[in-house]
Amino acid sequence: MEHQHILEALNWRYATKKFDSSKKISPKDLETIKEVLRLTPSSYGLQPWKFLIIENQALRQQLREKSWGQSQVTDASHLIVFCSYLDLKEEHIDEHIANTSITRNQDIENLAGYGNFVKKTLSNLSPTDISTWSSKQLYIALGQLMLACAEMKIDATPMEGFEPAGYDEILGLKAKNLHATLVCPIGYRHLEDGAQFHKKVRKTTEDVFEII
Repeated sequence: MEHQHILEALNWRYATKKFDSSKKISPKDLETIKEVLRLTPSSYGLQPWKFLIIENQALRQQLREKSWGQSQVTDASHLIVFCSYLDLKEEHIDEHIANTSITRNQDIENLAGYGNFVKKTLSNLSPTDISTWSSKQLYIALGQLMLACAEMKIDATPMEGFEPAGYDEILGLKAKNLHATLVCPIGYRHLEDGAQFHKKVRKTTEDVFEII
């Protein structure tokens, strides 16, 4: 069946509980994953995020202590921390407009109207609203990452079970205008991880869709 491979990949993936720490993602595959995240769409195209790929084991051990002791944080090949902006400044919008001008070979003056529209729209939001909006954008990136990893037969375990403030402190994020929003260890499942054999529990098609 056409596109059946997508469904096969999604049925293959699961929330890995135990990673094989001896298996590492190849540099080539890691570059693909980075490009997948870079290509993620975002509201207004602003890409209000930063993705930290943590390899350092000593650092990951510290982060594990702020992740309720979950072994995925240290045992996966890599740990990706999804960071949102604490505050979206006008300079971020100006940088996006300048990048658009260069990428599309357009006069920056012709993009000024759009830039001012975005600035005005976001200026009506409080810092808390900006942080929430920025955080929500990251779930788009997470979904894109999970599908790509499934296609590549790389395990990915999205996690909200961690202490964001602890991550912020350990990684020095506040000084970078960033906040840890999501965590996703990626790597390869351990043969002893019994969760891989569990059947998926999902509602029926009739339960989750209504065509009007």
